Amino acid sequence: MRHFGPAGFGLLTILTCMPVGAQEATKAALPDTTACPAAVADIATCYSARHASGAYLLAAMPKNWNGHLIVFAHGGPHIVAPAATTSQPDLAKYSIGVRQGFAWVASTYRREGYGVRAAAEDSEHARQFFVDHIARPRRTIFHGASWGGLVGSKLVEVHAKGTDGSTNYDGAFFNSGFVAGAPLGYEFRADLRVIYQYYCKNLPRPDEPQYPLWSGMPAGVKLTRKDLEALVDECTGISKPAAARTALQKQNLADILGVMRFPEGLLVRHMLAATLLLREIGERTTNGRSAFSNVGVRYNGSSNDDELNRNVVRFAIDPEALAALKADGAPNGTPAIPVLSIHSINDPQVVVEVQSAYRDTVHAAGHADRLVQAYTNENAHTAQSAPELGAAFDALMQWIEKGVKPTPQAIAAGCERLRATFEGPCRYQPEFMPQPYNTRYARTIAAPR
Repeated sequence: MRHFGPAGFGLLTILTCMPVGAQEATKAALPDTTACPAAVADIATCYSARHASGAYLLAAMPKNWNGHLIVFAHGGPHIVAPAATTSQPDLAKYSIGVRQGFAWVASTYRREGYGVRAAAEDSEHARQFFVDHIARPRRTIFHGASWGGLVGSKLVEVHAKGTDGSTNYDGAFFNSGFVAGAPLGYEFRADLRVIYQYYCKNLPRPDEPQYPLWSGMPAGVKLTRKDLEALVDECTGISKPAAARTALQKQNLADILGVMRFPEGLLVRHMLAATLLLREIGERTTNGRSAFSNVGVRYNGSSNDDELNRNVVRFAIDPEALAALKADGAPNGTPAIPVLSIHSINDPQVVVEVQSAYRDTVHAAGHADRLVQAYTNENAHTAQSAPELGAAFDALMQWIEKGVKPTPQAIAAGCERLRATFEGPCRYQPEFMPQPYNTRYARTIAAPR
């Protein structure tokens, strides 16, 4: 694997896309190929390299290239540093695009952790690299999954068009995207941070230095996932069968989940975000100030709401911190290109109500004509099947090529047609519409008693 500087990005070139003379001239500059995941190993050639920013790039060129490119943005944000193999599972999971004939390129992002605009820029670097050193696609689609949908919601506003008015991306597709935006979407993690501490009192412990809980954790304090799992387990017995938990652990867990309203299997994941991610937001974006508030919020769903609301830690918002977080990670509702967003109705990790928030933002900005949303019915996050994903790609391409805005019903019908070619169910529910985002969590704006 070679490292390529900003002047050339210099990575992979697909020889079959070039005249023979140019092929021979560029062979010396090509990096070694990398193994493709099994899902596309027989139909594509894969290449990798490292961008000057530190991000790793992975690309796949199918043998039956249809002339179009998918630029993929992964979920997360990851809590470990990127590596050369980081994007391999994503290529395998979303191999349907390559099997449909799309070329595919992805960036790991330059670093682990929070940073929406930086991740969008890293994704744009991946597109530039493909255009400069592989081939110029006829159409380019951005695909963001989970947190990558939030990255995409900024990218389609910032990078969809070049400074000269040229088109960088023709359309965007999000599946299970975290499109509510960072301020609204991470608010419940700040709530979780204080709810957890009210019941567990071990992060920090009473005899340890105290700090503002909205900050997640102080800078420099070391906390691994294993450390956090041990603390959560100490308080709730989360790693044990229910029968092996103490009465206090059972009650703590029931109270936390009663207020927060997510499955117990996601408690550690959300606590990682409520500690490490909130810390990164404070360090990298808000200059150590709170972008969240629970002043005037009443929490509901515990065994004793009155006592909880009297004693839970309160924190106030700093307007400049909120503005900074919005600038980095909140869509303003002005996508410059068509956006098709699908979401699992029963998604346990990124709740389907985020789509209501995104719809409201886009409609309020006057761009309803550029957004289509459709919903699938499975009880998992980013678990859409190959026909469901493929139908979304087909519908988006039809929208781009023919200017006909797809309907959820048309996408569902396209999924059924693809079942003849690709294995998997079609679970689209064309009539479904999610409730407003503020109905999802058990917090109401009312002065605590």
